Formats: sequence, C-alpha cells, structure tokens
Amino acid sequence: MNVSTVVSLLISAILCPFALLFLKVTFVTTMASMFNPSLHKQRHQFVVDFIQRNKPKKVVDLGCGECSLLSRLKFRREIELLVGVDIDERKLRRKTLGLAPLSTDFLQPTFEQLRVELYHGSVLEKDARVRGFDLVTSIEVIEHLHLADVKCFSAVVFGYMAPKAVIISTPNSEFNPLLPGLSGFRHSDHKFEWTRAEFTSWALEACCHYGYEVEFTGVGRAPQGQQVGFCSQIAVFHRVRRENICNVPPGYDPEDEFSYTQLYSVNYPSLRDNNTLRRVLVSEVLYWTETLKNKWMEERSGDPGAEFSSWLAARGKQLHENQTTWQEYLEHPSDQCSTRALWDGEGYDHLPSAEHQQPFTLHSSLWVPLGFLCSCIPKVSSLSGSVEHLKLLLMDAPEVRLSVDGSAVIVNCLQQNDQNEKEVNDIEDTGSADACQFNSTAERVEDWEDEVYDEGSPCVKTSSGRV
Repeated sequence: MNVSTVVSLLISAILCPFALLFLKVTFVTTMASMFNPSLHKQRHQFVVDFIQRNKPKKVVDLGCGECSLLSRLKFRREIELLVGVDIDERKLRRKTLGLAPLSTDFLQPTFEQLRVELYHGSVLEKDARVRGFDLVTSIEVIEHLHLADVKCFSAVVFGYMAPKAVIISTPNSEFNPLLPGLSGFRHSDHKFEWTRAEFTSWALEACCHYGYEVEFTGVGRAPQGQQVGFCSQIAVFHRVRRENICNVPPGYDPEDEFSYTQLYSVNYPSLRDNNTLRRVLVSEVLYWTETLKNKWMEERSGDPGAEFSSWLAARGKQLHENQTTWQEYLEHPSDQCSTRALWDGEGYDHLPSAEHQQPFTLHSSLWVPLGFLCSCIPKVSSLSGSVEHLKLLLMDAPEVRLSVDGSAVIVNCLQQNDQNEKEVNDIEDTGSADACQFNSTAERVEDWEDEVYDEGSPCVKTSSGRV
C-alpha cells in the first residue's frame, strides 16, 4: 500500500462522518419541505385527536424518546395517568423538566387530576404498572426492533398489557422512492421497514390471536397520482373481547412483573386534593371579604354617618331585581342606587341569628356570613359545595378569622391610622401599671439574687456587680 492510498483512506475516514451528517440533514430538510405540518407533528396530532374523541384516562407511550408527545398530552386533562417508557435512560432524565407542572397549574388548579411517570425499560419487557391502560401508543418504534422480536412485542402489548386501544405507526417503505436523497432505510437504526401489505398482515395476525380489531390509516399524503399510500402508516387497534389469549404458566401472577425503573413521577395540582382545595378556597374567601370591606370603607370615608348594612341592603335589592350576582356587582359596580335604609350591627347586645345572610358591621369589624359567601359568590359555592363544608375547610386556615360558632368570617375594618392610635392609647393606659409592676419585679429580683448568694453561688461580688 503506497502513501497516496493511505492518505486517501485517512481523508475518507475523516470526511465520512461529515458526509453522513450532511446526507442526514439534507434528508430531514427534504422531509420537512414535503410535509406541512412536519410528519412527526402530524403523527402526534393524530394521537391528540384520538384522545379528544375517546377520552382515555390512562395512557402509556412506548418508546417515548424525547417525550415530545408526552409534552403535548399533558395538556389533555381527560388523562389522569400519563406514562412514558424508553430504553434510553439519559435521554429520559434530560426531558423530565418539560413534563413538570407549569406555574399556572399551581395558580389556577382544576378538579381534573394528572399524574406523569417516566420509566426506563424495554418495550419487550413486562411490567405490571402499565397493564390495563385505556390507550397504548407506539409511534415509529416497532421498526427499531429486530424482526425476531416483533412477536414478543405483540405478546407484551396485546397479550400482557391488554389495553382498550393501541395506536402503532411505522414507516411505509413504498413511499421511500418519493423521498429525494434516500437510499436504504429512513434511519440508520431501522432494522426493517414494512410495505402496506406486510404491516397489514402483522396487524391482522395480532388481532386474531389477542382479540382485537384494527383499522388502517396514516399521515403524510403522497403527491397526486402516486398510489403508494401514506408516508407513515398507522394501525388503530380496539379490544373486542376482554380476555386475552396467552399461555400462562401455572402459578404465574402477571401482577408480580416489575421490570422497569421509575425515573420520574409528579402529581399535578388538583382541587380534588384537600390541601390544594383549601388553599384556593381561602384565597377566594379572603379576596371577596377584603373587597366587601373596601366597599364599606369607601362608603364610610365618603359619608361618615352612613351605615354600611343599609347600603348593602339597598344594593342587594337592586341586584335581586336585576338578577345580578354579588360577584358581578363587585367586579362591575353601578353608580346608581345610593339609598340606605336598614340596620347596622353596632351597639347590639347580641349577634344576629345564624340564618342572617347579609354582611353586617359589629364593633368596627365586618361580619360576612358563610351562607352569604356560598349563595352569592359562584366560585366559593362551586369550590365548597355547602356552608358546612366551607366551614370545615376554613376552620383549619389560620389566615381566616371565624366567629365563635363558625358561621361568619370576621374582617377588621379599622383603618391603619385608627389602629395605630388605638395601640398608642393602649400603651399609654398601661404605662403606669407597667412601671409599678417593674418596681415590684425589681425588688423580687434582688431578693432572689440574695437567696442565690446565700446558697453558696460561686459568683464573686465586685464593686461593679457580680461576675
């Protein structure tokens, strides 16, 4: 071998990876230009549309890879359990952040609940945690298996997992001649790529053996006049009989299979959780009671002789006549109806009855009955369901001050200046008493010190004190 041959081989070895990379980029660019939206987005949209129509609660994506499909499905609140399985542990760990709840999920939780889990494992392995799901998806995964393993894949998915529905997509090799620059398979890791007839044969065999029916479709339409089918062919399986046909050894319990390693798990905030429900409800109650207090303070500052409860009654009458809720009024107050004509709680020797459903003032505080909150604030009503449930949820909330019998929320209506003046007066009134108490306390301290020294304390008395 001469020098020129060695040099040419070295150059080829150096340039070959770059050439392969260039061809791959060229192929991906060509695919993107042929399909709009891109082919992988069309596949994911197919799954999203299926979920929107059928509303499965438990969904597992086998071979989830970059978790891009899971990242879309987490917004489908029909789903209560969303699981991803993949063989690439490093890739899964990098994508966990994209599956975490958003800040809006904490600020505006709903009654829907969602749990997301990621597992490291092979689609050829059995794990009891993914059995009995409503939907299994396997998008462009089966072609990465060896043909000898496809039968095992069928047994795991249809025989062991036995979901209600399965969506499987795979490249259609008949479409490949229409893809410029493509020689061989579409991906270097593909072990095979089926024609439509081969895909149909495998799917029908799985249906016959495991009790499913199948319909065929796809995404990525061929150019007009080309009878090659879709670029990605899709099979949608539906279970038609509950029992699956698989050879189960004596004493075997499928629930004992745990082959996957859990890498990630998160529960999204839900109002079905009592802590989340209490947090949202307390926030809502504090907001509306504070709004009512501010309304009262505005009326008080504008007309010191006005009575808030009279104003409230007049407003309530107007709202009743106009079939308007208190929430709508407080959000969009009317400038009309300034008449005031009822009662104020100030000076009453006893509290109004628990059946009283209107806010009232008593001893510089605004009392907002829970019945008023439940009946007049729609969100409080929908969150609590009843006055008794609202009372139970608020009893353990330190931010909310309830009356002794728990029938009303009490809001301090003293202005800050009034509060500061009251505190100063309290200090002045107690000043002389504190001074007298200090003198007597000082005498007791000196007596105690004498007793300590008499008992043999090791302290030494000096001209400046004891050390």
